[in-house]
Amino acid sequence: MKRISWINFGLAGILWGVPYLLIRVAVAPGQFTPAFVVFSRVAIGAALLIPYAAKRGVLTPAFKGIKWIALYALIEMVGPWGFISQGETKVNSGLAALLIATVAIWATLLNGALGDKTVWHSTRLIGLAVGFFGICLVVGIESLQGKVNATAIVLLILAAMGYAIAPTLVRHKIPQLDGAAVNGLAMLFTTIVYLPFAIAQWPHHHVRVNSIYSLIALGIFPTAICFVIFFKVLADIGSARASLVAYVNTGVAVLLGVIVLHEKLTTGILAGLPLVMIGSYYASRKPVTR
Repeated sequence: MKRISWINFGLAGILWGVPYLLIRVAVAPGQFTPAFVVFSRVAIGAALLIPYAAKRGVLTPAFKGIKWIALYALIEMVGPWGFISQGETKVNSGLAALLIATVAIWATLLNGALGDKTVWHSTRLIGLAVGFFGICLVVGIESLQGKVNATAIVLLILAAMGYAIAPTLVRHKIPQLDGAAVNGLAMLFTTIVYLPFAIAQWPHHHVRVNSIYSLIALGIFPTAICFVIFFKVLADIGSARASLVAYVNTGVAVLLGVIVLHEKLTTGILAGLPLVMIGSYYASRKPVTR
């Protein structure tokens, strides 16, 4: 991987480790609703990316792939961002990030279904098994300790599946389109979908300043800027390897949760995190051919 690809990979990992903290602050009791958070972040993201893409002359060509962009928006944003925002009202940010880290496992399985025979190599199968065991361990321990909400777990895993499918869709159907244009239009589509919910749930009560700042930061950094960076990584190394960015953002999210939100490193996270990370790594690692 080129040096610039490594830099972009690292930046994407760091920036995508931040949303879990920001979402957790924004959806705290008495603050914004999950639907309003999704609407706000995509509205800000679209407002930044669409003019940027238009200025670069890449917006108009993107309309040729609008049906795929709309499908991408549904799988990458409309569903997952609603699921994550809702899920984080019930679980802490570290656990949410850990469950989203399973995206590498789902991406590997998807690539296998699409004809990548290397998925069934023994090393990758062992990785899948270890990763799934890690998920079961996390959920099991957290459940026994009464610290988990089953609905939230399901929503977060569904979000991870969406994250695995969406980049693959882009790579296969609209690889020639610019990342800023694709994501700008996808965010505009998502904004329209969530607009009725945002109007109905517009906050008429006092909202803390830190929740407002979190919402603004969420729209600018991990939503608008990071998607441009990630699409460069996607173009360089492909969707399966790009999904490994989940390793970095999970560590960042857990660390921020402990330092900023004073979340505890639960037994479930401590036991399952290494297994999910190791399993995802080996599940996504293609065997070397000679």
